[in-house]
Amino acid sequence: MAVERGTDVGRGAQSLARVAVIVRAGAVPLWWPGLLAAAVGALVPGLTGRRIGLLAGAALFLITAVVVARGRRYAELAGAATRAGRTDFLQDRAVTVRNWRRGHRWWLLGGFLVAIASGFLLPGAGGLMLAGAGAGLWAKSVRIGQRERKDDVLYWVRTDWVEKGRPAGKQVAAYRTTGPVAGDAAPGGARRR
Repeated sequence: MAVERGTDVGRGAQSLARVAVIVRAGAVPLWWPGLLAAAVGALVPGLTGRRIGLLAGAALFLITAVVVARGRRYAELAGAATRAGRTDFLQDRAVTVRNWRRGHRWWLLGGFLVAIASGFLLPGAGGLMLAGAGAGLWAKSVRIGQRERKDDVLYWVRTDWVEKGRPAGKQVAAYRTTGPVAGDAAPGGARRR
């Protein structure tokens, strides 16, 4: 059973979504469209030429990936996490991913179109920057998964606190934890095998 939105399921119960799944949800829709936009941009000579555009894109890829992968607030929230209650409802991985992507579809489409258009100025740079954001989100989810394995818990956040898709935003007061086998996603947010 899956919950679409973060509402109280019962008296004192909360709907919870996996932190790592929310973070990881944006990696694929940024990575592949970013690489596609970079490839399309590389076909256009642009104002600066392909070589300069791709070198600038490589630098933007690295900078964006490092900036996006940072997660100091995630570590703070994880350090102060409390145990989830028995009545808390754990949202399915597929529902969490679908909600994140549905909520960000226009941003993703806009980013893709801007990345392609930027190819006329710096060929491939915008697409590589978009792909760098995807790589940074994937790296962040891997780090969250490493912490989950080390602490032998899974980190969850109330779904009504992540309406805007940020599991470490100002509206998030604390994380909840469960045992490592709860839910249908492995540590780091990947599908369980």
